[in-house]
Amino acid sequence: MNVELLRYTPDGEKLVASAAKLCYSSVGISQIEQGLDDEKLNKFLNLLMDLGHESPIEHVSFTFGIEGVSRTLTHQLVRHRIASFSQQSQRYVRLNQFEYVIPPAIENNKEAKEIFIKAMEEDQKRYEKISNLLFEDHFNKYIAEGLKEKDAKSKAEKEAIEDARYIFPNACETKIVLTMNARSLFNFFKLRCCNRAQWEIRELATQMLIEVKKVYPILFKNAGPGCLNGPCPEGNMTCGKIAEVREKFRTLE
Repeated sequence: MNVELLRYTPDGEKLVASAAKLCYSSVGISQIEQGLDDEKLNKFLNLLMDLGHESPIEHVSFTFGIEGVSRTLTHQLVRHRIASFSQQSQRYVRLNQFEYVIPPAIENNKEAKEIFIKAMEEDQKRYEKISNLLFEDHFNKYIAEGLKEKDAKSKAEKEAIEDARYIFPNACETKIVLTMNARSLFNFFKLRCCNRAQWEIRELATQMLIEVKKVYPILFKNAGPGCLNGPCPEGNMTCGKIAEVREKFRTLE
C-alpha cells in the first residue's frame, strides 16, 4: 500500500480559525485575520478542536493518491459519499498482468497462500482467454460492418476487456485519487481507524491520518477512532483494547 498526500488547502489551520472567528466577531471579512499571529492561532485552534466545533473545518480539503490496495477496499471507501474519487478503470485499461492484495491471514498460512496465488494465476489466464475470444467476435463483426481495421481493433478491444474484467477477484489491485474535506476525514478516521474496521481500510485510514497530522497537527490532534476521546461507541461489539488503541493514536507518527 502506498499513500501520498498530493494536495491540501494552503494555510488551512489559519483558514479554519478565521472562519470560526467570523462566527463570533462583528468585524468584516477584510479584518478577520488581523491580529491572528501564530500564538493566537494555535491557542484558538486548540480550543476549537477541544470543543468539537467542526463546521469551520469543512473549508479545508485534502487529496490523496492511493495505490497497492484491493477492490475490496475501494468498495468500502466509496461509501463515504462526501468525497471525490477517481479510480483506475478496468474498462479502459487492459490488465496484462494484474497485481493483487494478499490478506495477512492468508499470507501467514502456507497452504492457503498457495491456493490463493494459484487462483489469481488462473484468473489472469481466463481473463486473457476471454478477452481474446471476445476480441475476435467483435473485430469480425465490425469488419463485416465496413469499419477500417484500425477502428475495428480499437472498438473490439474496448468491448472485449469491459466484459472480460468480470473474471477479476476482489483482491485485484487498484489505484485511486481521493479528495475529502477535514470534517469528512474526521468521520472517516472515527469509523475506519477502529479495530473493528476491516484490516486493509484500517491500515489506509491510519496512513492517511499520519499524512494529515504532518501538515496540520493541531487540526487533527483529536482525530482517530471513536474511542480516542470518549467511551467505545461499539458497545457490546467493542474490541476491548481501548487503552492500547488510545496509546497508539496519541503517539501516532
